[in-house]
Amino acid sequence: MLFAHDTEPALLTVAALVNTAGPDEGLPDVPALTEFVVTQKYSGRHDRTDAELRAVRALRPRLRRIWHADEDEIVEIVNGLLREAHALPQLIRHDDEPYHLHAVPRDAPLDRRMAVEAAMALADLVRSREVSRLRRCAHPDCDNVLVDLSKNRSRRFCAAGCGNRAAVSAYRARKAAEET
Repeated sequence: MLFAHDTEPALLTVAALVNTAGPDEGLPDVPALTEFVVTQKYSGRHDRTDAELRAVRALRPRLRRIWHADEDEIVEIVNGLLREAHALPQLIRHDDEPYHLHAVPRDAPLDRRMAVEAAMALADLVRSREVSRLRRCAHPDCDNVLVDLSKNRSRRFCAAGCGNRAAVSAYRARKAAEET
């Protein structure tokens, strides 16, 4: 584990949230948002409304910018998210989890909690000088982002099967070259 027990899953959740945006909308409706909240193990308030869905969707482009930013720009985004949420970090224990930091109350709106959780995890990444772990998928036809938590920093592809597609393409290219 590179970071605090809650930082790594939070970073992976930020990437997952960013990757729900795109040509195939990953959060098309409130039930899809509910499934995301459950899958990503968000605790606390979840209103299950169209307004909440719009607010979460509106957060995604701002978080995506982080994968295209340098460290100073990441810090600006993180500080902005924390400032706007009036974040006040406190140690909290819930749901059989050990103490960890929450910076907004559990009854704060979902999009605000998502933004602050992302900002707190990204702050850890910046403080640890590990911003290079934020990557874009190396597959030419993919716009997804990822967090490389591997020991040797070798992860290049997102979780959407791009690594397999790249391997198949490379295999087919080798076979085609052998046949000529």
